[in-house]
Amino acid sequence: MTDSVARLYKAVVAVRGTDPTKSRTARLLSSGRAKMAKKLAEEAVEVVIDALDGQTDAVVRESADLLYNLVVLWVHAGVHPDDVWAEMRRREDMFGIAEKLPKMAKGPAPEMPRRKVIALESRRIRKRR
Repeated sequence: MTDSVARLYKAVVAVRGTDPTKSRTARLLSSGRAKMAKKLAEEAVEVVIDALDGQTDAVVRESADLLYNLVVLWVHAGVHPDDVWAEMRRREDMFGIAEKLPKMAKGPAPEMPRRKVIALESRRIRKRR
């Protein structure tokens, strides 16, 4: 799988900065971070819906779309797949392959500033009620 992701990453990097009218990937990259993030979220939701509906073939197709959009966002953000694989190995060494970081270990690394969390408008409205 990592070979496929590496090839996809190289293909996305290759079209970065090319004519957006000739490449869907170039168009997505030029659309901005918010649009790329929205596309990634949409694909994730589609995977979830198809999984809940028990549609295995659709889960496979939508998962491929999800990975594509994730790689596009990585390219835009300057994240290389090797960085992600290194983090996966680090977590595996600490907690085992199937484990997610425990809540107490999830905080940012000491050299990283804390991220500001901005509430969605709909969440603020619900809290006021």
